Amino acid sequence: MIRDHDSLASRLDWNLVRTFVVIVQEGTITGAAQKLGLKQPTISNALRRLEDSLGHRLIDRGPRKFVPTAHGEALYAQALDIFGSLDRLPVILGEIDDDVSGEVALSMASHVVSPLVDNCLSLFQERHPSVRIDIRVRSSQEVIEDVRSKNCSLGICLARTPEEDLEYTHLYTEHFGFFCGPSHHLFGARGLSLTDLSAERSVSFNTDRLDDVLRPIAMLRARASFLGEPVGVSNNLEEVRRMIIAGLGIGPMPIHVVTRDVADGLLWRLPPYDDPPAVDVSVVRHPTNRLSRAESAFWNLLAHQIEETPLGERTYGLDSVARIAGNT
Repeated sequence: MIRDHDSLASRLDWNLVRTFVVIVQEGTITGAAQKLGLKQPTISNALRRLEDSLGHRLIDRGPRKFVPTAHGEALYAQALDIFGSLDRLPVILGEIDDDVSGEVALSMASHVVSPLVDNCLSLFQERHPSVRIDIRVRSSQEVIEDVRSKNCSLGICLARTPEEDLEYTHLYTEHFGFFCGPSHHLFGARGLSLTDLSAERSVSFNTDRLDDVLRPIAMLRARASFLGEPVGVSNNLEEVRRMIIAGLGIGPMPIHVVTRDVADGLLWRLPPYDDPPAVDVSVVRHPTNRLSRAESAFWNLLAHQIEETPLGERTYGLDSVARIAGNT
């Protein structure tokens, strides 16, 4: 066991730590070996060597169990932070030129549709044409993990319960409604109530659960008494939209996002028409993540846009309820 803590950084084999991170992420020795292109005994040996170096068991492994110990969880969290910072070195070192250049990496949930964000992107490109914008579409939970591991500078996603180690800025509130496609027997029906949706097949988002970010929709789905579990799920808005239009079942969509689809006859709004469930979308940042000049410029512009835009103008869906719910 290493007792000289001051020399740990110099003595520790960081390749072993990187291997350990992959082991935790993959959940098995076999998965880590496949991910790294190595043999299983090599991965197992690396884990044992790391445990011997630190003097702690890192993975509780058995015939039906393979989970990090408390020491393993602590090491994993620290390793993500360290490697995330190292991965960002090219971005930080590349900003030495006088002009603002480089890259702004954004991790974003698929249904982030906001004029405020679009306007910010447009203004930023006008002011800093040399900067490259990299937008990665992820699930909300993956966005959180990207921010925590410092794989991106900013995340934009749904967040039901904010994580204590991250910073959240309310970007906008969107309202969801239920919709069906042209082939559905309720398409075009007027004067419906929520009880008319009872025993209907449904589709939804993966996060449409009582313990996840779309809890308000999960609660409304329970009230609607749909038939069993959703017959189709996705973490991508376009794929949920596709399943609704294809007639797989009734599904939730952000009202302001599908206004054009309703006008074009691709979707039909269903109850409830009043008090649709609201979901908050936030900008997520890591407080210890050192932003490059380009990233700082983008965040400052976005933060200014948020501050200068009244909350009412950052609340979407309510103004279009009456307009697209002509079946009330």
